Amino acid sequence: MPDTRTLTATPDGIAEAARLLQEGGLVAFPTETVYGLGGDARSDRAVARIFDAKNRPQFNPLIVHLPDLAAARAYAEIGPEAERLAEAFWPGPLTLVLPLRGAGISPLVTAGLDTVAIRIPAHPLARDLLRAFGGPLAAPSANPSGRISPTRAAHVLDGLSGRIEAVLDGGPCAVGVESTILALDPPTLLRPGGLPLEAIEACLGQPVASGGSAEKPSAPGQLASHYAPAASLRLEALRKHPGEVLIGFGPVTAPLSLSPSGDLIEAAANLFHMLREADRRAGPSGRIAMAPIPQHGLGRAINDRLTRAAAPRP
Repeated sequence: MPDTRTLTATPDGIAEAARLLQEGGLVAFPTETVYGLGGDARSDRAVARIFDAKNRPQFNPLIVHLPDLAAARAYAEIGPEAERLAEAFWPGPLTLVLPLRGAGISPLVTAGLDTVAIRIPAHPLARDLLRAFGGPLAAPSANPSGRISPTRAAHVLDGLSGRIEAVLDGGPCAVGVESTILALDPPTLLRPGGLPLEAIEACLGQPVASGGSAEKPSAPGQLASHYAPAASLRLEALRKHPGEVLIGFGPVTAPLSLSPSGDLIEAAANLFHMLREADRRAGPSGRIAMAPIPQHGLGRAINDRLTRAAAPRP
């Protein structure tokens, strides 16, 4: 495959990206959360290429991205709770795991399950691309499996250049952590993410349990080791040890900080970029220390990613 092309956020760039996808190619594109690696969710070959490009375990399901709720109805059963959540939070950083409706989605996307994970991204460029493509896109994060997620086009190229056809450059991602994933009947949080759990519970008027399995994932992002830098990662660090690169937050100051003011929204947007920079400074045999992050709001998603990034490597 020739070198991966960078396409601009213009009508011509969008049209070329859609053409590549329609021909079975892979195109990375920005969402409000992270860059996704898009392939035709109806094509076994395109989806198999996603797994190959990422070196991703094929038992790990993928999220299907669609432009609107009407398109989602063609592939999933949308019950009353899903309707309420969709009305409140779509488009946005919420993925719903719903009963699969009919045929059309490659079984590689669902890992053979009878459910499908659906999201409608809020990023205008992502929605323009989905409309131009005219179908469902399977789109996990556009990085080698288990490594730090990409929030800029340059991050995609760092990991996947030469393995995919193109990246559609839409600048930095605003949210910076992946979508919140929710199953229903009963409502169960499978992965904390860019939509705080408190907002979901307020919408549904009830508490939401936590679930999911690293051994048999029912949604993306459930593997025990994930989002990992090459360097080892130590959490809850109030100061750095010799040889470590410290990432600060709030009162824990450092040259690299997720948010000097302790703003969780800023911290989420900076998380993967800061992990990449600390990884670069530490080197492959180095060590990274991460300051404590509060366990509320977007802090839940940040701590989830950090816990998986610090887990023992398979």
